[in-house]
Amino acid sequence: MKITEMNGGIVAPSGFKAAGVHCGLRKNRSRLDLAMIYSDVRCAAAGVFTTNKVFAAPVGVDREHLSDGYAQAIIINSGNANTCSEDGYEKAGAMIACASEVLGIPEKDVLISSTGVIGVPLPIKPILEGIPMLKEKLSSEPSGSEDAAVAIMTTDTKKKEYAIKYQFGGKDIKIGGICKGSGMIQPNMATMLAYITTDASISPELLRKSLKHCADLTFNMVSVDGDTSTNDTLIVMASGLSGAAVINEENEAYEAFLEALLNVCMKMAKYIAADGEGATKLIECKITGAKTEQDAKILAKSVIRSPLVKCAMFGADANWGRVLCALGYSGADFDVDAVCCSFRSTAGEIEVCRNGVGCGFDEDIAKEILIRNIITIDCKVGDGAYEATAWGCDLSYEYVRINGDYRS
Repeated sequence: MKITEMNGGIVAPSGFKAAGVHCGLRKNRSRLDLAMIYSDVRCAAAGVFTTNKVFAAPVGVDREHLSDGYAQAIIINSGNANTCSEDGYEKAGAMIACASEVLGIPEKDVLISSTGVIGVPLPIKPILEGIPMLKEKLSSEPSGSEDAAVAIMTTDTKKKEYAIKYQFGGKDIKIGGICKGSGMIQPNMATMLAYITTDASISPELLRKSLKHCADLTFNMVSVDGDTSTNDTLIVMASGLSGAAVINEENEAYEAFLEALLNVCMKMAKYIAADGEGATKLIECKITGAKTEQDAKILAKSVIRSPLVKCAMFGADANWGRVLCALGYSGADFDVDAVCCSFRSTAGEIEVCRNGVGCGFDEDIAKEILIRNIITIDCKVGDGAYEATAWGCDLSYEYVRINGDYRS
């Protein structure tokens, strides 16, 4: 199936509009801090959320609102997480009520997200004043997606948006998204907010199943620093306005949609890993030859979240022993004596370990490979049939600086 990248981000699919404004949550008036995503029609919708027992009020609200499988709008604020606050649910309710009134849709069809500092009461007045401004600014033009993508950023250094289209049954079907995430990123969702829209027509049940499948292979395979946030949210809304037939069974149309959705989720997951706080490199670990899929995932995650591996990648040091160490303490079952490891980038590929022991390699060539901004660590751990890939980033001095004064 041919998948084609396109402009428009979250508003590329038919029926969607978006906007971002500065409402006053951030002191810097040039920084947008409130976003809205809106559909002209009620959508099939699904979500995946943080696994942290301490979760934000918006997460609790969204879980309840998505119980019927439908939604029409999302409100997102940055600058404050609305977590661990006595009146968090009250203020979340006020956001929803305001958006419901302004948009003229039921409260149950409004979803919300917050991101920022934890444990500080959410200033609700600027948000309630900003929601009508969002309504007036809603746009189906690419600028609407751009503004929304910027408004949800915290320590991100760049906006993250992506859109594709594919054809099925003679109809163009589009999927678009925006996301944010830079720190407090750990597999099983993290401080990442990701929103996906599509004009595919699909039942809520299959939309939920497809989103969970794609999240497990992408967002849940990302780690920046090993911390799982309280606000992680991944939401998809399907307008059904492509004109394509309804996907209500796991047939060829469903498989095509699943492939396209996975493409979008993987692209956005990589955006998040590459923009990790203080990161200079995107690190990818690909495990092959594992005995089970779960073993493959555990091994890949263990390598990309190892602080010592991350530091070695920052320093362009081919210290492959740290990779084997991370494999060894992962808890997964594999044959140590069968492990082969290599590093590769646009500068080439070099094998550094064969059958569990080091093999002679040129340190200068290895350095040249590892100074690039995208590094892949390939590990073959046996003759099993399973593989998995995880994404992370290097660990630089800048990460400590950012998180040493985050609240200021």
